[in-house]
Amino acid sequence: MIDKRKFYIDGAWVEPAQPRDLEVIDPSTEEPCAVISLGGQADTDRAVAAAKAAFEGWAFSDPAERIALVERILKVYEARKEDMARAISMEMGAPIDLARTQQFESGTWHIGNFLKAAKEFQWIRPLGSHAPDTMIAMEPVGVVGLITPWNWPMNQISLKTIPALLAGCTMILKPSEIAPLSGLVWAEVLEEAGVPKGVFNLVNGDGLGVGTQMSTHPDVDMISFTGSTRAGIAITKAAADTLKRVCLELGGKGANLIFADADDKAVKRGVLHCFNNTGQSCNAPTRMLVQRPVYDQAVEIAREVAEATKVGPSAEEGRHIGPVVSEAQYNKIQSLIEAGIAEGARLVAGGPGRPEGVNRGYFVRPTVFADVRPGMTIEREEIFGPVLSILPFDTEEEAIAIANDTVYGLTNYVQSQDGAKRNRVARRLRSGMVEMNGKSRGAGAPFGGVKASGRAREGGHWGIEEFCDIKAISGWEVEA
Repeated sequence: MIDKRKFYIDGAWVEPAQPRDLEVIDPSTEEPCAVISLGGQADTDRAVAAAKAAFEGWAFSDPAERIALVERILKVYEARKEDMARAISMEMGAPIDLARTQQFESGTWHIGNFLKAAKEFQWIRPLGSHAPDTMIAMEPVGVVGLITPWNWPMNQISLKTIPALLAGCTMILKPSEIAPLSGLVWAEVLEEAGVPKGVFNLVNGDGLGVGTQMSTHPDVDMISFTGSTRAGIAITKAAADTLKRVCLELGGKGANLIFADADDKAVKRGVLHCFNNTGQSCNAPTRMLVQRPVYDQAVEIAREVAEATKVGPSAEEGRHIGPVVSEAQYNKIQSLIEAGIAEGARLVAGGPGRPEGVNRGYFVRPTVFADVRPGMTIEREEIFGPVLSILPFDTEEEAIAIANDTVYGLTNYVQSQDGAKRNRVARRLRSGMVEMNGKSRGAGAPFGGVKASGRAREGGHWGIEEFCDIKAISGWEVEA
């Protein structure tokens, strides 16, 4: 079994102050694959002190130096691709091919986009022609605590660590204790790239322990958190007494609006997107709203796609979905599938239990419900598994009303060949992002939501600005 009990603090791998072992479970086998230690207050204090001591030097370093470090990080990261992919696949169940491509490559994508943004970033800029001696300085917010989830480990770690480094912040990373191995490989990458002592620190732990300790610590200036809405609320409350900045990227219940004039592949694209990463994505389009003239056809296509979706162990190569991450997650998904049946939704594909022939591992049957009504449990709650709910609608106004009738507001989707309608609907959807006709957001576009999805904006210029304070300086000596 892999032994990863040490933390990375002040430029060195150190033993925990008081070891508290936790086994990491391979969700494909339900067997332990590694052991880590959960940190305590002494470990958190040590990491915060290291970050605080390193802040002054890093905050006022030349931005070119920080960019050069991130360029080295990208090079080392690319060299560790297979190590990172295997760690992710083992710890959270992503099939190895998906881990090598989508999971790993999300890191290279974000690092590259941040480098481009940093090279264009104006760290000090004039207020305007009306006030030539007033300058606006973008300065690092300070010591930041980064709390990341298990579902897209490198996506979220890179979205936080890299802009924090570029902004001049020092930091403590707490990866998910369920999937900590990728975070430890990341720490090795940063160490090899030459991150200065104390600038980056990693302490493993759970939310109630290290997460709360960072959220309440007087020397932590900001918490950046990705995870559940419930945990985001708890962090916000815990951080209030120290008046630190809190940036939250939380859950979602994305609506995919499929109009009668959508392209032929819209439904299949939506189902595959919902099931990608075994449905464990906060921006998954889990509510498919279909205009009534094409509703029956859409339900049939969704059934065919679900039944053709293969399920298998994460170590196997190929295009299949893996297990969900844990027993707790498996049990939650099963209870929500049962709720859908009990409340009268029509089960089209999948259903309760493991796929046929599987008796071990946290595998869920790709499931589709039709005739779902607004207000049903499966229409309201974030399931975080391969479960799709299909609802009919008649008019554009009705579709918008159903889509917006949720506490969440992360990503919505629109499928129509009428450009004016797409634009009109996109503006009226209450979400931080709208993707239309299968077109991904451009490089450097901000990721984040509204309402119970939090209001973080991660990626590109916005991602760097999130780790900056704004200082207004008057009486600036303007060069002739």
